[in-house]
Amino acid sequence: MEWLTGPFEVTFVQRALWGGVLVSAICAMAGTWVVLRGMAFLGDAMSHGLLPGVALSALLGGNLLVGALVSAAVMTAGVTALGRRPKLSEDTGIGLLFVGMLSLGVIIVSRSQSFAVDLTGFLFGDVLAVREQDLALLGGALLLALGVSALGHRAFLALAFDPRKAQTLGLRPRLAHAVLLGLLALAIVASFHIVGTLLVLGLLIAPPAAALPWARGVRGVMVLAALLGMSATFGGLLLSWHLSTAAGATVSALAVGLFFLSHLASGIRDRRRARPARVRPATYRLRKT
Repeated sequence: MEWLTGPFEVTFVQRALWGGVLVSAICAMAGTWVVLRGMAFLGDAMSHGLLPGVALSALLGGNLLVGALVSAAVMTAGVTALGRRPKLSEDTGIGLLFVGMLSLGVIIVSRSQSFAVDLTGFLFGDVLAVREQDLALLGGALLLALGVSALGHRAFLALAFDPRKAQTLGLRPRLAHAVLLGLLALAIVASFHIVGTLLVLGLLIAPPAAALPWARGVRGVMVLAALLGMSATFGGLLLSWHLSTAAGATVSALAVGLFFLSHLASGIRDRRRARPARVRPATYRLRKT
C-alpha cells in the first residue's frame, strides 16, 4: 500500500490534498447551479475575466487574490448590467466581456518581464504550491459559500426552474441572479490559484454534471459533487505523483473522466430499466377426460 499512501506523507502533497478538498466543496455548491441553469459559458468567461486584475497585481507586486476579486466584481457587475438590456442577448454581453477582459489581461501581462511564466501560472495554477495561509483563505471562502448557498437556496431554486414564478413569489430574481454570480465568482477566485482558470471548469462543472443522474434533489447533487471532486483530487494527485504529470491538469482530467463514467453507467442503468420484462408463455395442464 506504499504506492497509495506514500505520496501523501509529503507535506506539500498533504496541503495540495486539503486545498483540493476545500476547492471541491466550494465548486460543488456553485457548480450545481451552473449546471442546472446551463451557465457553463458564463463560468468560462468569468474564469478568464480574472486575468486583468491578476496581471495588474503581478505587475505592481500586489496580492494576486485581491486583483482576482476586483476583476470578478467587474465581471459580475458587467454581466448583471448587460443582462438587463432587452435588446442585447445575455450570451452576446458575456461574449463581449469575455473577449474584452481577456484581451486587456494579455495586454497588461505583456508588459511583464516574465510573460510566459505569469500567464502559464494563471491558466494552469500550481496545486502543489498551496500554503497554509491559502488553506485558511479557502476555509473562509467555504464558510462564506455555505452561508450564501443556505440563505439563497430558495431563490436560486426558483430562479433555476421558473424565473417568472420567482418574481411572483417576491424572491427578487434579479438580485438572486446577481448573488448567484457572486457565488460563482467566489468559487472561481478561490480555485484559480489551485488548478488555474483554464482547468477550474473541470471541478466547477464535471462533478455536479456527474452527480446529476444519481442524486435526488439539489442538495444531494451538491453533496455527491463534492465527494466526486474530492475523489478526483485524491486520484489526480496520486496519478500525478507516480506518472510525473501536471497535478492540476491531472485532477481536472480525472474529474472529467468521472463525468463520462457516470453518464455511461447511468445510460446502462436506464436501458435496463426501460427493457420490457420477458413474458413467459403460460403452460397449461391438460386434464384427462
